[in-house]
Amino acid sequence: MSILFQALPTDTVQAIRASGLDAHGQPVERHLSEGSAYPCRHCLGEAPHGQDYLILAHRPFEAQHAYTETGPIFLCAENCRRATPSPRVPPILKAPSYIVRGYDTDERIVYGTGQVTPTNLIAAYAAQLLDRPEIAFVDLRSAANNCFQCRVTRAD
Repeated sequence: MSILFQALPTDTVQAIRASGLDAHGQPVERHLSEGSAYPCRHCLGEAPHGQDYLILAHRPFEAQHAYTETGPIFLCAENCRRATPSPRVPPILKAPSYIVRGYDTDERIVYGTGQVTPTNLIAAYAAQLLDRPEIAFVDLRSAANNCFQCRVTRAD
């Protein structure tokens, strides 16, 4: 199974920056980057040192129901280029492990798919999940803070 790690879509990020509101309708927070601890979910790189970044609650789903998880994310405050979809694990994934979980076409968790996965095994586990016809996409979240990281889709 060929897979692609996907950053947040540009139109989603532009809408957040334009509105200044997060998934809860609260104002996004703006802070100055002091180093490499603020991974942008759009460029999948670190917010540049000395430049502003945003902190906000984000819900990477179209629908709203019991399974539409919301969690904190960072974005570059200024325009950045969306990361090109890639079969490789994004370099911002520096923790030892992440939550990897499969969802169906209704954006509902497919039970039994969620597990804390060592970073070096994420691509293989995501491919294994996406080999199942009932899995529409896979989301990666921080194992420590539940922050949305990126989505994994079939390359086909």
